[in-house]
Amino acid sequence: MTPRQNLKVLGINGTQVQEEIVSVRIRLKRFGTNKRPYYRIVVMDSRTKRDGKALEVVGLYHPIEVEEKQVRLDTERIQAWLQQGAIPSPTVKRILNKHQIFLT
Repeated sequence: MTPRQNLKVLGINGTQVQEEIVSVRIRLKRFGTNKRPYYRIVVMDSRTKRDGKALEVVGLYHPIEVEEKQVRLDTERIQAWLQQGAIPSPTVKRILNKHQIFLT
């Protein structure tokens, strides 16, 4: 069964119900003021808005800071989410590859 197919699940009264599979993404959530942004690297349902509720915060990205302080990552949690099928956004993918968290 591919990840994009719907699952058939038994409902309360024994009837079959279609359950939608949700795509989980690792992406940036914006914070800060005008012209001074910083981002949290979060795991979110792909259907939520950019600043919607996150499932988990797995890192921080400060593009204005000096190079050493720009990124903080929880590599164990990121690896766990990637193994469960979370898809990183293109920007997050660049950040992860830059910090040797290679995607399989």
